Order: sequence, then C-alpha cells, then structure tokens
Amino acid sequence: MIDLNKINKVFFVGIGGIGMSALARYFKFHGREVRGYDKTPTVLTGQLEAEGIPVHFNDEPENVMKDADLVVYTPAIPAENKELQFYRENNYLLLKRSEVLGLITESSFNICVAGTHGKTTVSTMIAHILRHTGYGCNAFLGGIAVNYNSNYWSDKRNLCVIEADEYDRSFLKLSPDFAIITAMDADHLDIYGTEAEVQNSFIEFSGRVKNTGTLFYKLGLNRSDELRAKMKKTYHLDDSTAEIYATNIRMENGSYFFDFVMDNEILNGFLLNMGGAHNVENAIVSIAVAKSLGLENEKIKNAVAAFKGVKRRFEYIVKSEGQVYIDDYAHHPEELRVLIHGAKALFKGKKTTIIFQPHLFTRTRDFADGFAEVLSGADEVILLPIYPAREKPIPGVESNMILQKMKNKNARILDKAGVLNWIAKNKSEVLITAGAGDIDQLIEPIKKILS
Repeated sequence: MIDLNKINKVFFVGIGGIGMSALARYFKFHGREVRGYDKTPTVLTGQLEAEGIPVHFNDEPENVMKDADLVVYTPAIPAENKELQFYRENNYLLLKRSEVLGLITESSFNICVAGTHGKTTVSTMIAHILRHTGYGCNAFLGGIAVNYNSNYWSDKRNLCVIEADEYDRSFLKLSPDFAIITAMDADHLDIYGTEAEVQNSFIEFSGRVKNTGTLFYKLGLNRSDELRAKMKKTYHLDDSTAEIYATNIRMENGSYFFDFVMDNEILNGFLLNMGGAHNVENAIVSIAVAKSLGLENEKIKNAVAAFKGVKRRFEYIVKSEGQVYIDDYAHHPEELRVLIHGAKALFKGKKTTIIFQPHLFTRTRDFADGFAEVLSGADEVILLPIYPAREKPIPGVESNMILQKMKNKNARILDKAGVLNWIAKNKSEVLITAGAGDIDQLIEPIKKILS
C-alpha cells in the first residue's frame, strides 16, 4: 500500500497538462518538493514556475529529479520519452496521474464529473458554488476557473470535486459519492476502438458510485438503462420529463435567466453570465448537486450569478456592440455543434466566422464527416493545420480532409500567420477560435488586432 504522507519529492513527466498541473499544485500546497518536464513552455507552465515549481523543456535524463520518491506521468507522454525511460529502467515508484488521484481521494467524499464533453464546466461550476457559498471543497479541475485563475484549490472540508477523465479509462480509478455523466459520445477511439467500448467504460464508471451515493445523468443518453448506480437522477436543459430541468429560460445581453426545477420544487430567478444554452444545462446539474448537499437556495443563486466561467469554455475575449470574439476548447464535432449553435442563437443575424484547429490525426480521421457537417453551419470557416499532440502523422490525414467534405465553400486553410493577416483585413461580427491544441497562442494577437 502506497502512503502518500511518506512522499517528499515528486517529479512530473508532462507537468504542463491541465490534470497533471492540478496534482503538482496539490503536492506543492502540501509542502512537497515538486519539479517537472514538459515538451513546450505554455502559460500554465509559466504559472507553475511562478508558484515555485521548476519546469524544464528538453527531454534529457540528466535533468530529472534523481532523488524523487514518486514519479507521476500522463499516458499522453510517448513511450520513447528519455526521462520516463530513465525512471522505468531504474525502478522508481511510477504512477499514472489517475492512480495518484485515486490514492488522494480514497478517504474523501468525492463528486466526480464525467462525460465526453461538458465535464470541465460542470466540475468547475460545482467547485465554485461550494467555495463561494463557504461550504468548501478541494478541487481538481480540467480547466482554469476564471474566478480563481486556477485548476486546483484546497480546503479543510474533506470533500473533493474531480473532473473524471475517460481518456485511458482514468476515471475507473475513482470512488464517487456523487457522479455526473454529461455525455457518452464516441471519442478517444485510438484508445477504445468503438463507440460501444466508450459507452461500456462509462457504464463501468457508473457502477463505481457508492451505494449511499447518487448518479446524475443527462436524460436521453444511449444505453442509460444500463447505468449501474443504485440511486439515479436525470437532468435536462428544459425537458420536464427529467427530474431536474430549467424553465422560463430567457436570453439578455449574452446572459441567461431561468428557473430551476428539481423533484417538483421550483426555485425562481437564476442568472448565469455565460453564453450558450448548454451552459444553462451545465448549471442545472451543478445546482442539483449543491441542493443535494443541503446548501441554502439564496447562497446557491448568488454563487451561480458570480460564476465567471472557465478559460476557453465559451469565453468572451472581446464583447462590444460591434465585435464579439469567443474562444472555446471545442475539439469534437458535438462540442463544435453546440458552440456554433450557441453563438448564432445569442447573436442572431450577425456574421459568424470560426477558426478551428483540428486536434490529433486519429480524431480528424475518425470524425472528418462530423467536423465537415457542423463547421458548415458557420458563415465562414478557417481551418488551421492539425495539431498532432502525442501522435505521429498519418498519411493522407490533414485538415484538407475536412475542407473537401464541407458543404459551405466559404472556407479555407491558413497557418497562424495567415490567420492574423486575414483577421486584420476582414470583418466578422462574431469571431470564434476553437480547438484543444496550441490555437490559444492566437488569442492575445487576435484581441490586439480587434482592439
């Protein structure tokens, strides 16, 4: 049995990942010596360094922490990584991120948020509500909460809010008291092979909910009748056949007003200062979790109204009368569908341009038809070259694969410099950047041009 209390020095291989950085912050907060490696510097690695966590970017064994008590790695790190090989060959204690998270949360009350999309926003909303109301929680998030500019925080209450990642079946290491499943669409087919296998993994996750706990899941999920938790509750944006839903939804200046219904009890007058009706649905299940913990109605309302969102989740970068610029992490066809539909619903009649960077060769290959269909819903489309992340190129798989399948012919492929040049010369009332790669490097330059 591994006792984390006896761990004093921790090295992270892939420390710049959003989940890895949250764990690094956890160990640093608890007084451990923490260092790490990542492939490239990012805003997040810069923040870690500013917090006293050294990070290096050249993969050489001489840079590693030789006296590490624990080495944490992410499955996204390639097997040929020299530092990981060094630790393997020298028999260090090596654990995946998911295994460490499982150890940390063995003895806590856990709220675990899973789903092929929506999980980052829901987990951040729940953690924010618990923090803002004074109830308190520990948070391990897959995005940066704008309110706190962090993906991790600690509290004396022994309760953890955790983004439960399905990649590499990581979430099967967790023991939820409350679990949420937002979606079970096909994704990570490089890991799972088929959509059915993705769903099997979520069904297995649902079986990990403790007998005293509750599973909240979106009404209408495929195979929802196979979900195994003892206590289950359904939620939906506005379908009154669900046990939890919203009513009287109305839009005003990019914000939403709505009433909340749970078990036939109505709470009036919620305000959410986020774009996209899907975020109202995310708020609905977050409120339901807070209610199930016994939080006061007015405190929950105030917390929802104060929520500023998650960086790169329908995030307003520029919002003025003549120009709206939204940035989003969307990297799956369904996420893009919701993003484009949400922007068009909020800003009716305005020209919408989306700049999309496909993420992974396998995902582009597996979902090229879906990407082409949903992107065609925008007025104008710019595709960046594929961001490879952990993958090697696949012959014939490139952004042009999506472009050729699109019905909307007002589309082109540009590199980053070409995108900035295009924006400087063309007017788009609603501009969106989307993708899970390094497209976020364009945010500040675009903002500068638009300003």
